[in-house]
Amino acid sequence: MFTRRELLRNSACGFGALATYGLFCPATRAIADEANASFGRRIVGLEGLHHRAKAKRVIFLFMQGGISQVDSFDPKPILDKRDGEMIAFDDAREFANTRKLGGTHRVMKSPWAFKQYGQCGHWVSDLFPNIAQHVDRLQFIHSMHTEGVAHGPSTLFLHSGSLNTVRPSMGSWTLYGLGSENENLPGFISIAPSIGNGGFRNYGSAFLPARFQGTPLGKATQGDLRIENIEELNSSDKSQNARWRIQRQLQQIQLQRLINHPAGHEMMFPGADELESLIGSYELAARMQSSSPEIFDLSTETQETRNLYGIDQKETETYGKRCLLARRLCEAGVRFIQVNYGDDSANPAWDQHSNLPKHLDHATAVDKPVAGLLTDLHRRGLLEDTIVWFGSEFGRQPYAEKNGTGRDHNPGGFTVWLAGGGLKPGHSYGHTDEFGQLAIQNKVHMHDLHATILHLLGIDHERLVYRYGGRDFRLTDVYGKVVHDIIS
Repeated sequence: MFTRRELLRNSACGFGALATYGLFCPATRAIADEANASFGRRIVGLEGLHHRAKAKRVIFLFMQGGISQVDSFDPKPILDKRDGEMIAFDDAREFANTRKLGGTHRVMKSPWAFKQYGQCGHWVSDLFPNIAQHVDRLQFIHSMHTEGVAHGPSTLFLHSGSLNTVRPSMGSWTLYGLGSENENLPGFISIAPSIGNGGFRNYGSAFLPARFQGTPLGKATQGDLRIENIEELNSSDKSQNARWRIQRQLQQIQLQRLINHPAGHEMMFPGADELESLIGSYELAARMQSSSPEIFDLSTETQETRNLYGIDQKETETYGKRCLLARRLCEAGVRFIQVNYGDDSANPAWDQHSNLPKHLDHATAVDKPVAGLLTDLHRRGLLEDTIVWFGSEFGRQPYAEKNGTGRDHNPGGFTVWLAGGGLKPGHSYGHTDEFGQLAIQNKVHMHDLHATILHLLGIDHERLVYRYGGRDFRLTDVYGKVVHDIIS
């Protein structure tokens, strides 16, 4: 027997559970392993670092589509000398399509001249005259290589360390390991992500608790950089605040009922992780309404800062705003910030198969904003503990594709650069062959780059593990080594 009061109380919680169930749709996935269920507690980051960190956060400047290394940061004089010659190249993409190696292709020189910059004397092409002014702050890796020959698989591999299975993104792993520095903002934000080539999986948490997924901010094809439905909360509205408190209490009651239910694993309701994440998202949204609107208001910046990022110039306005917002999020304590440059087309941004000169349009759009970001971070003292990572999912070939005016994909050897956060400034690491096609010296796999960035953040990539489906998973799978030679 139970009283009328108990009946109403239990029914109310039941209606709340049904409403929550409706938000999720019927749960069909298996219950997570007991080791990771974390019922009744919030995971805000693992307990402590594995070692002393050199950096606190990451800004990843993702150049979607594949920048050509031999036209940007890795000049090869032999391309000028042998321009137009037909030479046999081993091409992984051609092998994937034809199962044959050693196709003959026409060598194509770069349309852009290279110059040396800075005390380190690094060569940079005319594509990036503003970034070139910062070479003494940059760590170039010229011997990158990766998996996959198409955008979809390689982009997924770049973000999650896996070609074709759903795995947590690097930003989610980072947030899982370190937690957030600001309870009023998401710890992982992806600015203007593309819906293609991995889409939400590039910032998803997969089997990690849902609270570690990234928050998309805007879209690749639009300039609006706001989180939808976040408006300033009127703190004087007592009824609204009261509703928030009551809603939170009901959600917590239902969470405890689910946790403590003797048949909780068999109940046809969302798991405690999903419910807890939903509660957390509501709470975060409420805090953001009262504290975050000003962070997204770029109008408060000085004219000098706007000029630095190229915000008042048509060619650089869009990416300039994204980079400036990244700096503001960095200051606010967001742990992992991805600043995407791309679109939602089948051949994204830097993917010049038949029109290599188009690289200039994209370089013009990002060169000044990225240089402005480096300057701004440095003068504010943020570059010391922030890793800035600039790169694509792969590079491009040193020959003309189909004897035309563009270059095909090249996962075998390409360049990325990093700055700040304990990296050696004004330093180059690794080499490609004389044509710039394949990494041949001090090769750095994408798994190695992931391991190194985690190491700089104080995380041992071999110990950042999550057990799921009876197996231990990590960002680097069973691979990866830290590249200590690029660390200061």
